Amino acid sequence: MLGHVVRTSGPAVTGHPVAVRLSRVTRLFDGLAAISQVSLGIPAGETVWLRGWNGSGKTTLLRVVATAISPTYGGGSVLGFDLQKQRSAIRARTELLSHETRFYGELTAAENLRFTCSLYNVDRRRVDGSLDRVGLGGLGAVRVGSFSQGMRQRLALARCLMRAPALVLLDEPYAALDSDAHGIVDDLIAAARTGGQTVMIASHEAPPPHLIDRDVVMDGGRIVPPAMAPS
Repeated sequence: MLGHVVRTSGPAVTGHPVAVRLSRVTRLFDGLAAISQVSLGIPAGETVWLRGWNGSGKTTLLRVVATAISPTYGGGSVLGFDLQKQRSAIRARTELLSHETRFYGELTAAENLRFTCSLYNVDRRRVDGSLDRVGLGGLGAVRVGSFSQGMRQRLALARCLMRAPALVLLDEPYAALDSDAHGIVDDLIAAARTGGQTVMIASHEAPPPHLIDRDVVMDGGRIVPPAMAPS
């Protein structure tokens, strides 16, 4: 069963492989449900905007899909792999961008990206071009420990551009970024759509409508029909 959605552009997608399939997924923290009974299907190649207030469950849902945390109840599949039994396969094909950028501060920007290349069998010649695309072309030899949060976010965007994963998960991607970097996020989404990648965006800020296939409304840890969405 698919979650309730609002289509904002483009025709209904039918007959495509399902990139994300969740069935009654619940995640508890200290006995309280951060998300509850979430059932959702996202066809491959679709871009979905998750929207809702703070505490609505958007970040928790992305972290479950990324296998950063496991469901307490329920299950599903991501890119055809079981959400709980094939976590490594999912992680190899997924990139989660959040405020936790997961870089080594003692390494330079280029060294961090080259380490990513070694993990995911990416051509190291893509490092310099990826840094250039996010405005860090002159900072490849600078240690990440000296970077601001905004610069770290740019570097995380470079990592995603370099990897070109099958599934891109963006958690508040516009936060801590200046207006120029907002355009980089939009370019990443556009490039992912062109390349047939699947994108999930959890954001207070609405992405450009032409980049989104549909939006999914969350409230109180659940996916809700549009008519019940908080105003």
